[in-house]
Amino acid sequence: MVFGATGYLGGRLVPELLRAGHTVRVMARSPGKLDDAAWRDQVEVVAGDVTAAEQVRAALAGQEVLYYLVHSLTRADFEEVDRTAATSVAREAARAELTRVVYLGGITPSGQRLSRHLASRAEVGRILAEGGAEQSLPPVPVLVLRAAVIIGSGSASFEMLRYLTERLPAMVTPRWVHNKIQPIAVRDVVYYLVAAANPELELEGTFDIGGPDVLSYLEMMRGYARVAELPRRVIVPVPVLTPWLSAQWVNLVTPVPKSIAVPLMESLVNDVVCRDRRIADHIPDPDAGLAGYEHAVALALAKTRDLDVPTRWSDADTFGAPSDPLPSDPVWSGGSLYRDLRERHTGADPATLWAVVEAIGGENGWYSFPLAWSVRGWIDRAWGGVGLRRGRRDPHRLHEGEALDWWRVESIDRPRTLRLRAEMRVPGRAWLQLSVHEAAGSGARYRQLALFEPHGLAGHLYWKAIAPFHSVIFGGMARNITGAAQARTNPPA
Repeated sequence: MVFGATGYLGGRLVPELLRAGHTVRVMARSPGKLDDAAWRDQVEVVAGDVTAAEQVRAALAGQEVLYYLVHSLTRADFEEVDRTAATSVAREAARAELTRVVYLGGITPSGQRLSRHLASRAEVGRILAEGGAEQSLPPVPVLVLRAAVIIGSGSASFEMLRYLTERLPAMVTPRWVHNKIQPIAVRDVVYYLVAAANPELELEGTFDIGGPDVLSYLEMMRGYARVAELPRRVIVPVPVLTPWLSAQWVNLVTPVPKSIAVPLMESLVNDVVCRDRRIADHIPDPDAGLAGYEHAVALALAKTRDLDVPTRWSDADTFGAPSDPLPSDPVWSGGSLYRDLRERHTGADPATLWAVVEAIGGENGWYSFPLAWSVRGWIDRAWGGVGLRRGRRDPHRLHEGEALDWWRVESIDRPRTLRLRAEMRVPGRAWLQLSVHEAAGSGARYRQLALFEPHGLAGHLYWKAIAPFHSVIFGGMARNITGAAQARTNPPA
């Protein structure tokens, strides 16, 4: 049984439990949030709220192991809500006579005043272990795994680190950037969680889990910059910035909501380092070993979130790696990805429209503002890029992998989709996807999607600088491509 399957870790745990051969049931307040999950049809989904005892009781009926991965961090009263939910769940777990409850909390250092977030995580663990003060029944064995910052696309802590490092080449930071953190890759967290379901593992109590590296937040930001191939970040710690003020700055600079940023930033005043490695006495390290910090970052950056480009992002028909983005992740996760989407209808049939699409570029041109394309090509060549000089090999037919002016044909699904990857010199990575669809009634629908993944602050500034010209370049391109197809269908007399 998984409570919290729509959350960051729950959505990554469920497919790994299925891979391990377990039968899985999940409970969600809004089951519709799981409709896009690749594993949706392989689990039993029940609607319910962890604060409603009767719904929890029904969900736990007939189950053996419960994963409790629920928290209410986005609410101002998250401490009270989590306390109430944990009490209800602990009581119902005892009544259901589960064999084990597995809970993931946060590392709580000794001898330090805890942030509200870490204190609440610790309190939930205690409530679960005590059985919700249900005196008539013995409490269920509870395994509490405690982690610090989890490194993976979609993790709130990681996304905050990602945006700060990518968008700010220089920053003034509080003194706590020197506090010590033992980050852990999300794949390793999921590994420990799956191992906890092993019926032969007789284990309860509290155990810290962490990766092999102990770093400061400053070292983590600079390590991220190295992996992302960004220039070294200039970071100047000052004593006057409080965690609350820092959270307001994070809210301004990044898309991470303030309701999440504030408690996370407050938690950074604590050193969060594993007290021991007792967990290794019961659950051995993964065969490949625990991922180091920079390796974990590399895994998190391997894919960028946008399921409209299936060969580049997670295939919706398969289970991706835990470090990959998921459709259920918050819209602000996965890094920055700018989009320009244009759609138009034409009276031309799909085959005619596709013929225009596949013939694009080279001598046929790009169907909008030829001078602008030529000037951009000259600039690219002056910067050492390929410019527009490469043209195309065949005026009517393209092949996957071939050059097309300053683009590369990344994939072609004839006669539906052409995706091009830019090879011009830009501060980031760019794609142009042209699609043809049958229209309701008659004619065809043309869909044009430009994507840009910025690289550092220069990438963000580049996109914003050219944004005013998008309606001319991309808008004109969509109009003229559909117009050319229409003209082929109805040539002038």
